Amino acid sequence: MDPKDPDEFYARLRDQLLEDTKWPSDYLYKFIIPTDDEKSAQINKIFDNTGAVIQSKKSKNGKYTSISVNVRMNGPEDVIAKYKEVSKVEGVISL
Repeated sequence: MDPKDPDEFYARLRDQLLEDTKWPSDYLYKFIIPTDDEKSAQINKIFDNTGAVIQSKKSKNGKYTSISVNVRMNGPEDVIAKYKEVSKVEGVISL
């Protein structure tokens, strides 16, 4: 398995989510971005109208911001769709 192949990663994630979770369910996303209000706003916009609880915290030196998003999702496909949307934000790291 190629660790840089996003299709393989998402297929494995989908299988894990189907096996381990009863849907619909709350899901916790965690991201790290370079501290930038525009990037933060982009991520917030992706989760608009979802009822998500979004928390952000700057790193000790302020260079990075961690963002936690807790949101009710209907299934693995919805979870993966949001990961793909967020991956378009420049510099984002999904945990």
